[in-house]
Amino acid sequence: MLYGIAAATASFLLAALLAGVLRAPALALALVDRRRRRPVPLSGGVAVALVTALVAWAGDWTGVVPLGSAAGRLLLGASAVGVLGLAADLWRLRRRWVVAGTAVAAACVVPYGGTGPVAGVLAVGWITLVASAFRGLDHADGVAGTVGVVTAFGVASCAAAELRDGLTVALLALAAALTGLLLHNWHPARIALGACGALFAGFLLAGGAVLTREGYAPASGAAVLFALSAPVCLDVVLVLLSRKLAGRPPLRGGPDHLAHRVRRLGLTPQGAAVVVGGASCGAVLVGVLVHTGRLDGTAVWWVAGGAAAALAGLLRVRVYGPRHGAGAAGVPGQVPGRPKARAEGPLSGRPQARVRRPRTESQLPPEAIGPPRGASSRGSIFPVRQARRSEEDQVSAPLRVRNG
Repeated sequence: MLYGIAAATASFLLAALLAGVLRAPALALALVDRRRRRPVPLSGGVAVALVTALVAWAGDWTGVVPLGSAAGRLLLGASAVGVLGLAADLWRLRRRWVVAGTAVAAACVVPYGGTGPVAGVLAVGWITLVASAFRGLDHADGVAGTVGVVTAFGVASCAAAELRDGLTVALLALAAALTGLLLHNWHPARIALGACGALFAGFLLAGGAVLTREGYAPASGAAVLFALSAPVCLDVVLVLLSRKLAGRPPLRGGPDHLAHRVRRLGLTPQGAAVVVGGASCGAVLVGVLVHTGRLDGTAVWWVAGGAAAALAGLLRVRVYGPRHGAGAAGVPGQVPGRPKARAEGPLSGRPQARVRRPRTESQLPPEAIGPPRGASSRGSIFPVRQARRSEEDQVSAPLRVRNG
């Protein structure tokens, strides 16, 4: 217990200090992300990964809190994925190579003896999905760090209930390191996690959750794993489904993530991070209580129902603008607010209407012709005989009245 408190305190201070030190080298190497036309360094993940691994391995080397074989492999796999993410930040690696490397690392850390072959393969896919999806939360200031801190404390509580002290210390070190990073990542962010930190944190959290559910029934294990990662799963489903409905490529980036849609509802950047973090706290609390036996497994259905309701509501938030050269309905040349013209003719199956040409003045009846230009409007109101041009000239001329 004392070493856990000391490890968390050291991780918090070291991560906050190292994140500030690595900011200048990241700017010099152009390792930045553009957020609202301001460069944000992506070196925060390096600080989180280094501090978490250093504190966890220090406890193992000194013999105070040994990691164990399973937790040691998990930490090595998370470190390898973090290095892969750093390469993706530096050289813009293709997403499929990053996903493939994450899947290979996940296949090396899953305990197949306690999960079974089928559940082990599903666990590999789930770890890869969560680690890759956690990267999507880093598009907004403070969101990834807040969700990571809450999830790390929840998974650490589950590991402590299973008497996995080494894994518990590693997760507490991760939570403290992410808290130290939030000092720089809160809006307006001066540093971000990047692919390095997001993949490292997501991999360690998902792998730690799988290790804590080793030996349990697959159905209950899947329910707890979903509750512990509900905001991440919601963000993935929300992005993929909205892009599918909008006809956009699934891997094409855009402001359509969970935090972006919450911002569209009128919340500030800080408010969006607090709301997403609060939702994560509620879901993680349910997962921890179900894991420890304080709640029945059916309580996870409340989390699933809340996620489904949030998905249905957030899908109605408009995040995509009209296409280039298209109107409001997406039709080229269509004017917004004006109904689309109906096509007529033999090809459309509708009878073609006869086009009436305007009748000339000679073909119109005399009563349809208005008063001449320059005449008074009284003639059009009162049906009296209009004066001719000669009469108008005589009236307008000066009158001479003879006396006598």
